[in-house]
Parts: sequence; C-alpha cells; structure tokens
Amino acid sequence: MSVELKLSRSNRIYRPSETLDGKIIVKTESPISHNGVRVTIKGSVNLQVRGGSAGVIESYYGVIKPIPIVKRTVEVGSSGKIGPGTTEIPFSVILRQPGKDLERFYETFHGSNINIQYMVAADITRGYLHKTLSATMEFIVESDKVDLLQRPISPEMVIFYITQDTQRHALLHELKSGGFRVTGKVCTQCSLSDPISGELTVEASAVPIHSIDLHLFRVESILVGEKIATETSLIQTTQIADGDVCCNLTLPIHVILPRLVTCPTILAGPFSIEFKISVVISFKSELSKSQVKVDPRTPRLWLAMETLPLELVRSK
Repeated sequence: MSVELKLSRSNRIYRPSETLDGKIIVKTESPISHNGVRVTIKGSVNLQVRGGSAGVIESYYGVIKPIPIVKRTVEVGSSGKIGPGTTEIPFSVILRQPGKDLERFYETFHGSNINIQYMVAADITRGYLHKTLSATMEFIVESDKVDLLQRPISPEMVIFYITQDTQRHALLHELKSGGFRVTGKVCTQCSLSDPISGELTVEASAVPIHSIDLHLFRVESILVGEKIATETSLIQTTQIADGDVCCNLTLPIHVILPRLVTCPTILAGPFSIEFKISVVISFKSELSKSQVKVDPRTPRLWLAMETLPLELVRSK
C-alpha cells in the first residue's frame, strides 16, 4: 500500500492568504481500517551555525531553536475503512488565520545556514498494532499580493569603475604598472521576477583579459547570544565575456535570478538574508593556470573585482 500527496497547483506556489488545496491518494490491494485522516501544515525558519562562522564560539553550535511560523492540523476524515484500489481524499487548509497567526510568513528560502520551509503532511492513523501511513511534501510560499509593491520597480542603476587603484589587494606587476580601466552600470535594487541588468565597457587593459564574470552571493546573518554569525556563500556565476575583450565595446549584463535560493531581502531581529553581486575580471596569467579551483571571494594577483550590495524585492 502507498500514500501520496497531490496539491492543486503543479508549481506548489501559494500565498499566505490563500487556501492549500489538494488530495491524499491511497493505493491498497485490500481494505484497511483507520482511526482518522489528518493533514498538518508546518512552517518555520531553521537556523544553524556551522564551524568557521565569524564571531561565534563553539558552545553555541547547534543550540539555535527554529522560529515557528505556522502549525495547524485539520481532520479530513473520521475513523472508518478505505476500500481496495485507489482512493482520493480531498483536503483544504487555510494557511493564515487572521488574529491567530501573528508571525510573519517569510518567503520560502534554502540557504547555507538559514532555511525557510513550509511542509504539508498527511497521516492515516491505524491504531497501536499498525504503523501510521504518512506522506509529506514541501510547498512554496510567496508574499501576499497586498504586501507587494503596487507597481514594478524601476531598476536602480549604480555606476562603477574598476582600475588598479580601486583594488585593495596585491596585483600582478604588469597590471599595477600598465594599468586597466573597466566602467559600467548595474542595478542594485531588483525585482525577483526580473533579471539583473546593466552593462560594462573595457576602456583599457595592459594585460589581455581571460574572462569577465558576475558572481551572485547571499549573506546570511544569525544572532547568537550577543554575537552575530555571518556567512557569505556563492549562489551562481554568470559569464559576461570569454577571452580578451575589444576596448570600448559595450557588453550587456543579463542575469536570471534562481528560484528557492533567493528571496526578498530580509532584515529581521534574529536573522537577516541579504545579497550582493561582484563583477570579477580575470586576466591572463601563468599563475592562474596552476590554480584550477579558486574561491571567488578570495582576491588573487590576476583578479580585479568590484562588489555591490543587491536588494531583492517581490513586485506585481
């Protein structure tokens, strides 16, 4: 016998003011008796601090309690029997109950140290001598329409320039002496439904360019006692140019934001989720060939970079 959940929406995306609808599908070869069918929804912010997080002592690891968002159980079937074959049991659960759910419904997010997750579980209890039949599924929560910006935001463009003088780390001698200059603009406030857009131009470079990349980072911060543990991790890398670039040629920046690993920027009390982008220019060098795997956050002699904060919002 088997039990599975099927939600009314194939993309499993719901808003807090909506109803979670679906059905429990039971497949069995013979009739089974049960003591009731229940559906439970749970939502929480799960926090963890791993070794190496800045500013946190070891005794704090693993002691951070999850922040509950919602927990509700609804009985969708009284005790009885389920016949052989395939049986479908419909259910409907209100996600947010006005006046009862005081915690904010944050959007679904899967990070390194912070996970905002919503689950729906179905349980068919069968008494002490039989194992409970269960099925669990994750559903995705996005902001309510009333909480969204009324009109699409216009991308807030920030002008940047990258030269040997803007770099705080050591550079190759030929880069330091010959120089280079890259200018451009990129949006630093962006809707999750829109791409990160902008442009850049290589005005001059004494050393041939190997590639130009745009890195998207998430910055997760957790309040632990009186300290804040912050970890920056790479989400994705998008290549803007491959190989040497012609001078004074405008290159477009167009980066699609990934789902689930991004969300609207959150600045809550016990935790925060922020984002930033980094334009990284890699110059041709014999040193770079000896190091195939390079942490994009670590400055290298053959790299030049510019990092900018990125605010993500949900708009209509």
